[in-house]
Amino acid sequence: MELQRHSVAILCVLSCFLTLGMSYPDPRQREEFIKMEASMRIGGNVSLSPEEQQLDAHLSKLMLEEMAREDFLPALHFFKARPLIRSSPIYGLLQKMPKGAALHVHDFAMVDVEWLVRNVTYRPHCYICYTDDRSVRFYFSSGLPKPLSNCSTWTLLEQLRAKTVNVTDLDDSLMSYMTLWTLEDPELAYPSLTVVWKRFEQAFKATWGLVTYAPVFKDYFHEGLLQFYRDNILYVEVRALLPETYELDGSTHDTEWTMKTYQDTARQFVEENPDFFGARVIFTVNREIYPALLTKEVQKAMKLQVDFPETMAGFDLVGQEDTGRPLWEYKEALSLPAAQGSNLSYFFHAGETDLQGTKSDQNMLDALLFNTSRIGHGFALLRHPVAKMLSKMNAVPLEVCPISNQVLKLVKDLRNHPAAALMSEGHPLVISSDDPSMFGASGLSDDFYEAFVGFGGLSNHLGTLKELAMNSIRYSSLPPNLQEKAMALWQRKWNKFVTENL
Repeated sequence: MELQRHSVAILCVLSCFLTLGMSYPDPRQREEFIKMEASMRIGGNVSLSPEEQQLDAHLSKLMLEEMAREDFLPALHFFKARPLIRSSPIYGLLQKMPKGAALHVHDFAMVDVEWLVRNVTYRPHCYICYTDDRSVRFYFSSGLPKPLSNCSTWTLLEQLRAKTVNVTDLDDSLMSYMTLWTLEDPELAYPSLTVVWKRFEQAFKATWGLVTYAPVFKDYFHEGLLQFYRDNILYVEVRALLPETYELDGSTHDTEWTMKTYQDTARQFVEENPDFFGARVIFTVNREIYPALLTKEVQKAMKLQVDFPETMAGFDLVGQEDTGRPLWEYKEALSLPAAQGSNLSYFFHAGETDLQGTKSDQNMLDALLFNTSRIGHGFALLRHPVAKMLSKMNAVPLEVCPISNQVLKLVKDLRNHPAAALMSEGHPLVISSDDPSMFGASGLSDDFYEAFVGFGGLSNHLGTLKELAMNSIRYSSLPPNLQEKAMALWQRKWNKFVTENL
């Protein structure tokens, strides 16, 4: 459908150009060009009901006010813009809007770090140690944990708080270890891509001992679903490392236990909230793994696909793309599912780079060669015309995460994000949030604001939002019959949203 629409537009342009060359421009032809461009945009062919047209007129007024601001918010770093975004009437509307699905979210960056500190670190038997590189590690244990290299002596947090004069300051400091969010000038705090990625990885390590404690693990995922649900998201696909989890006595649970916990928790959450559609897991492995070891992980993924067909969505490689191994180095392991007749799907991170001509810069083409179902980020797509053409022809969408791309220093002003151009030509994409807790962002509303206001300005409208929300269900890993049910649930929520906001 997208390719057919695009081809028709090209034919129309060629036809119109045959009549160019007159002494004076033809106003009617100008109008046709403007209409043609508008129809090619995401949302350009979405029909709006009379009620939706009313809401669209209101939204247009809000957009005019937003565009008239001297401090155009998507041009500011999110850490500076967040309080201003949260006070925007457009943000208030986007919060209430049913946004469909979040398809690119990482397991241990779903939940606001305040919940981890105020809830989890106050549980009994929680120990802390401070690392040589100015970070922290946590561990739950019935006795003093084994010493960690490059870390101070373990201290029971309960005892540390008892000796601390200002516990609020202590808790605030603990939160700062688990997020990139800072009240400092973010350009000074994170002067380079190398610095921000190092801090990013440290934050994940700081949370690790908390969220892999088995009693917390289930609670964390439940809380993550709750926070996304409150942000009017009805379905989530989680990139998950499926780590070994541990108990207070040091005993551990394997990958199957972890996957079953995800499955049981998602089912329980749907029972508690029938207007939430559920969650699925994309099993992930760090892209620094040796190629010879990846074979075992791909085999594990294929087995999980068989054992947990309801919950297991597919497989991906994660981590900093510029320093990790390119996909092509894993070609033998990644070719296994096709060779063995497995239906394992891929959802590869690719193109999360602004370095052209490097090995990692070829990951998008390789992801498409391995028949990826979606491309995570795809920031570099505009520099790869063949990958761009294949992505559009085969309806392989990008998972665009605006705030992540800005905070991790791929782009400063979101008006210059490649997705702005891709949206203008109707390229398949969805909006997601990547690691919202790391960035101090909401489940999806903040990223929707940045995309809606920053990527299109006054060219965007209610039809844009509607198609982006529908895309998130259309391009999910759900089988067609469940996509249909999810779309029906979303449509009911959408109709209610429109009615209540006229």
